[in-house]
This record gives sequence, structure tokens and C-alpha cells, in this order.
Amino acid sequence: MPYPYVLLSAAVSLDGYLDDTGPERLLLSSPADFDRVDEVRASVDAILIGAGTIRADNPRLLVNSPERRTARIAAGRPEYPLKITVTASGDLDPAANFWHTGGDKLVCTTDQGAERAARAGITDHADVVPLGPELDWRRLLEHLHDVRGVRRLMVEGGGTIHTQLLLEELADELHLVLAPLLVGDPKAPRLFGPGAYQTGRLRLLETRRIEDVVLTRYVPTAPGKAGRVTPADRHWLALACDLAALCPPSDSAFSVGAVVVAADGTELARGHSREAGDPVVHAEEAALSKVAPDDPRLPSATVYSSLEPCAHRASRPLPCARLILAAGVRRVVTAWREPDTFVPSADGTGTLTAEGAEVVVLPEYEERAKAPNGHLLTEQ
Repeated sequence: MPYPYVLLSAAVSLDGYLDDTGPERLLLSSPADFDRVDEVRASVDAILIGAGTIRADNPRLLVNSPERRTARIAAGRPEYPLKITVTASGDLDPAANFWHTGGDKLVCTTDQGAERAARAGITDHADVVPLGPELDWRRLLEHLHDVRGVRRLMVEGGGTIHTQLLLEELADELHLVLAPLLVGDPKAPRLFGPGAYQTGRLRLLETRRIEDVVLTRYVPTAPGKAGRVTPADRHWLALACDLAALCPPSDSAFSVGAVVVAADGTELARGHSREAGDPVVHAEEAALSKVAPDDPRLPSATVYSSLEPCAHRASRPLPCARLILAAGVRRVVTAWREPDTFVPSADGTGTLTAEGAEVVVLPEYEERAKAPNGHLLTEQ
């Protein structure tokens, strides 16, 4: 199921704390960074915080800039993003600022929590959605995407929420601001708790100095496995689609991009159709040719291809599906099943799955994969 794009946003001290234990909230961001956060809020469809953050900080969670709110309205969007809180217990204070500022509000909770929230009068201020006997983040994100129309979700904490989304491999991007402060109190809240996080390193997208704080932006890199799709799968497939746009145009072959990624998120190689002046090389073939055949990471790697790997071809002895299997790779993620434009009944997926490989199709990227091939599809 498609989920919203989940962006985690947090500011921490140099020693990794979200706050201290004093009665007032510790301000970690600078004025300029608060304005940056306001800009990000204005860009999303919804903002989510945990009930613990409401109890601890009593935030209003608004887009403060009138100009940004006006721009949202001009674009046909609500003045404020949807405000969401998540609570297992339903223990919510109806007098909190969260309920009395901004636009629409939503509470995602358990069956029991919904009953408690209703008794407290929260239903007078917000829609309350029970998600079952326990909180289920995947069901919650499906609801936001399918029912509420949320495509970009900003998550502002607290640490428990951030930890859960990372452990569930549901976070698409992390905005982390590092403040020049030290807290040093073991009783203070930290950004992340212990758990089995993704292996390997996250990919750094940006580092930016904002007054006396530093913003870093990261995306996860580790591919999914055993039928599970991760945000990293979407990032790598998007890259494959971008590579397809680099292909020299052709009237007799598709433009395709491919990336080979190890299980720990290390990029092993990338390629695209007709690369380096070879008029018949395919994307997967170009990428795999750059990896040593005996590389021990190949059997657990994933090949991302903007188009389903071919099962038949005349220009080379082996089609790409067979090259992938010969390399030992047993997981492929693609955006688009090959049409019959050049090969009748093309079925690279069938070739791969018959040999025990897993093929994942993410149709939300199909139009992006088709874009550099529009002239071929029009002719078809």
C-alpha cells in the first residue's frame, strides 16, 4: 500500500537530548531555524506529534507565516496542515493548545484510547480514529494516505515516535538540527531509543549552517527484504527512474535506468540504456558489468530497474533477467512491467520468480519510468 512521504524533524543537543528536565522547554533551534521549520510545515499536508509532546510542551503546531498560509490557500490547500496526534491510552487534555488553534485535527489511537478520548470531550475538537487493540503504524499511514489524502507527513516528535517509525522502516527522510548545547542529564529525553535499526549508513543529502545550529538531512539506504518494502526501496527506484532520463533517445529500445544496492544500503553500481556509446547495452547489464562477479554482496543485493528486466533480446546472448540470476541476485524492484512494444508477451518477472527471485513492483513510479519513453508509447 502507498504511504505518505514521512519526514522526521528534530533538534538535539550535542549530546543527543531533545530537552532538559527543567520546567520550561529547552529551546534548541535558532530563530532562523524556527523559520525554516515553519517553511517545511507550510509545504506538507499534515504534521504529527505524540500525545506525550502535547503533555510536555503544549504546542500550537501552526504555520506562523501569514504569507505562507496565504500561499497555501492560493494553491487550493487548507490554510493549515492537518494536525495529528498519536496516543495508545487516549489520555488527552481538551484544554491543550493543540485543539484550539489551526485547522483540522485528528487523533489516531487504539479502540480503548478512542473511548477514553471521547469521554474527555476530545471528539468536540477532533476526529478520533481507532486503529484496533494496539497502535499499528502501517495501518495509520494507510489511513492518512487513502482516507485523508496525506501525501507528505512531517513528524515532529517526540523521541518515542521517531524511534518507532525508524524501527518500522517507515521514515523516508530525517531532518536533524544539532544545537551547540550540552544537557548531560540522563533523565532528560533523548531523540532515539535502543532497537534494531537498519544496517549500514544513511545517505547524507544536505548539511547547512543556520546561525549557530547545523541542519543535516538524511535518507535511509537499506533495501527491504522478505516481501517488505522500505522507504529506501522508493529512494533507489526513484534514482533508477532519474537514470533512465540520461539515456540517448531511441526509436527501437526503451530508456531504462538501474542501480545495484547491497543489503546494507551500499550502492554497488548504476547504469542506463545505451550507456558509454554502446547502442544496445541495457541498464541492468551496464550496472552489473561494473560489479565483480565474485562480489560476496551480490546474493543479498537488490537490483532496482525503472522497467521490468527483459526476458528476451536479440542483441546479446542473455536477457537481463538471466544476467541478474547469473549474478546471484534474488531481489528486483521495478516501476513498470514491460509492454509488448518490441517483444510479445514480455515477462521478465516470470523468468525471475521461476528461479526463486522476488520481484517487487511499485506502480506509483510507473509514470516517472514512462516519461523518457513517451514517444514509444504514443506510437504504440
